[in-house]
Amino acid sequence: MAAGIRGGWRGAVYVALSTVVATGCSTTADERPKAGTSATSTDRASRATGTTAKSGAALGPAGSACELPVSFDTAEDWKPQSIDAAAQAPIGTDGTRDVTDPLFRQGPVTLVCEIDAKPAGNIGYLRVWTGKPGADDAVTVLKAFVAAEHGAGKAVYRTFDAGGLSGAEVEYVYTSEAFQESKKESAFAVTTDDGPVVVHLGGLDTGEHTEMLPAYRLAQRTLRTT
Repeated sequence: MAAGIRGGWRGAVYVALSTVVATGCSTTADERPKAGTSATSTDRASRATGTTAKSGAALGPAGSACELPVSFDTAEDWKPQSIDAAAQAPIGTDGTRDVTDPLFRQGPVTLVCEIDAKPAGNIGYLRVWTGKPGADDAVTVLKAFVAAEHGAGKAVYRTFDAGGLSGAEVEYVYTSEAFQESKKESAFAVTTDDGPVVVHLGGLDTGEHTEMLPAYRLAQRTLRTT
């Protein structure tokens, strides 16, 4: 049931963002595509190939916008915001916040931070999810994360090392059942003494996703424990 709700919500967001891009109405400058980026996904993807994101603020340490079990560099102009599921999740039938709502919980991890790309000119987020300590390795955590996303498929997994951490990453395709639209998404996971961490990159479409990949790779490359 939760997966179905999440799929429906993502479909609604997809339509809303598509309407913003298509009409250009009722938007701020930050919500509109960058000048010259209204071309096809393939054109946008080719522009992003080989680019490297400039580092902005470090995220994760005490006093940063989101305090995490790991730290990494955010891309220049991307705006991080801490997410408190216990305070922001919808109220359930019992009158308490439902922190298991699929907007805030996916598989074994809970959403704790969003890093918005709009100030940098893209439509999408890096989202950081954390979980409780356990025996599962990074691959197991990441597979459970993807399995909980209704509409995810064609997943390709690999391992990586960064900052003394061993992790797993995945590239997959998300398909909206309601609108039969597909787009690429990426995520990586590591485990720490304080629990697993998953960093996920979505985007309005595959073109936006590809343009934001340098910011995702920057986070992965600069990953370290706090």
